[in-house]
Amino acid sequence: MFTVYVDADACPVIRIVEKVAKEMKVSVELICDTNHVLVSDYSRVRVIGAGADAVDFALVNLLHAGDVVVTQDYGVAALALGKKAHAIHQSGKIFSDDNIEGLLMDRHLAKKARMGKGKHHLKGPKKRTEEDDIRFENAFRNLLSDILKNESIDESECK
Repeated sequence: MFTVYVDADACPVIRIVEKVAKEMKVSVELICDTNHVLVSDYSRVRVIGAGADAVDFALVNLLHAGDVVVTQDYGVAALALGKKAHAIHQSGKIFSDDNIEGLLMDRHLAKKARMGKGKHHLKGPKKRTEEDDIRFENAFRNLLSDILKNESIDESECK
């Protein structure tokens, strides 16, 4: 059975992840740093020492093939895919081997453009809407359903 890992520092979809995972009887681990300590009645919470990318590296080290990671970080998603795990963005976008290189390149080019203009910070994300939550929940539910379906097919083939 797989686990869902959430890059939980400032993640707006934690409650949706927990709701869907609980319905499907899938375990969840929330990974956060000491600046974002969380409490959950369903998930296991792992608090990682603060530091640049500390949560990201801890999360990737915990992942196994077949696990799921919820992250908005393209680098974490790429590392997860490299470990044969599944990755989904808080927008509901599924990261895949087909799209991750382009997303990483877009991120690199955007950063390069900002640095050329002397800008180091982005504007914050637009305000999250109910439609955003619905889109994420549907995509996340479909992802977990597909994984569970494939796991049951794999188990029946072994018998």
